Amino acid sequence: MIKVTVWNEYIHEIEQPEVAEIYPNGIHGCIAEFLGTNEDITVRTATLSQPEHGLSEELLSDTDVLIWWGHRAHEKVDDAVVQRVQRHVLGGMGLVALHSAHHSKLMKALLGTTLNLKWRHGDRERIWCAMPSHPIAQGVPMHFELPMEEMYGEPFDIPNPDVTIFLGWFAGGEVFRSGVTFTRGMGRIFYFQPGHEEYPIYHDKNIQRVITNGVRWVYQPYLREHSTIAVENSAPLER
Repeated sequence: MIKVTVWNEYIHEIEQPEVAEIYPNGIHGCIAEFLGTNEDITVRTATLSQPEHGLSEELLSDTDVLIWWGHRAHEKVDDAVVQRVQRHVLGGMGLVALHSAHHSKLMKALLGTTLNLKWRHGDRERIWCAMPSHPIAQGVPMHFELPMEEMYGEPFDIPNPDVTIFLGWFAGGEVFRSGVTFTRGMGRIFYFQPGHEEYPIYHDKNIQRVITNGVRWVYQPYLREHSTIAVENSAPLER
């Protein structure tokens, strides 16, 4: 059984009625709901306002895969919690980073670049599968469209990915590396771009398939059970 924790700031859904209408149980609740329909996955959720942001040492030690959604409150995440999560990823916990999680303290600590990109408000996006043989692309069509999504465009300041699985093309002509993987320490990382809170992205069946596949791919049961690398100690975050 894959133990998944879905982390979400849970701010937009509280403060913006139009977002709450799309995600009445929060983005984390929506993701947890569709993941929970899989017999091999069990899901918990955590949010920014909880003690330790819901990411205690005990919870992380019992988490195989962490899903991270952030947007407005990156700087409100405590450095000690970021360092704790970073240790667990380096020790073998899988990480699926969604949408604006690219700018989180966690992703910056793990990847070491600014992760800056071009962006603007909503546009139609076509997502192309550039690596159909990859397990994360299993059952995903060669391309599918999102009627409206926040535009993320190149240049995207990331290290060279291990694999680029998906490419996004927007109606305005911009392109973006929408689905990429990295390895840090013993941990696998999958970053997936779609997921702006104003649009029902996580209700889309293709998006759900990609995230579910991503969870299964970053999960490494043997390493998670046996590895102690970087779990006890790590260097402090650079600011």
